[in-house]
Amino acid sequence: MTTTWTDFAVANTELAATVRRCFGVRKHATMATLRRDGAPRISGTELVWDDAGLRVGMMPGTRRAADLRRDPRVAVHSPTHDTDEDNPGSWLGEAKVSGRARDVTDSSSADPVDWFVIDPEEVVHTCVDPAGQHLVVTTWHPVRGVQQHRRG
Repeated sequence: MTTTWTDFAVANTELAATVRRCFGVRKHATMATLRRDGAPRISGTELVWDDAGLRVGMMPGTRRAADLRRDPRVAVHSPTHDTDEDNPGSWLGEAKVSGRARDVTDSSSADPVDWFVIDPEEVVHTCVDPAGQHLVVTTWHPVRGVQQHRRG
């Protein structure tokens, strides 16, 4: 069964909001797709969060669009910012979403963009606890739900 970003966000409001804040610290995120030979392709990209869910657009004919049409597995990683060294617990953290991309390109549209909706299969937020002593990794998976791990 496919979980859309909207389904995930409704069921996991706090984690979804935190992940969106992480992606919002800068305009460009990093996206990983799989090349024809199975090697990863890393690309800068911009994400759109709207009623359709989590979307990524790209110019028609790009290699990453071809990657997603051939193999829909995808991962996106949020941009990050450096935190105050004197207050590591203030770091918002980083977020990752991996899942499958669905081609929702409207070929009748005059807008020359290939659009894909990303349906999440794993969502991860990594940060440092408020005391700055432990790494806190919060994960979501459709079978396991939300889990939190402390390291360090």
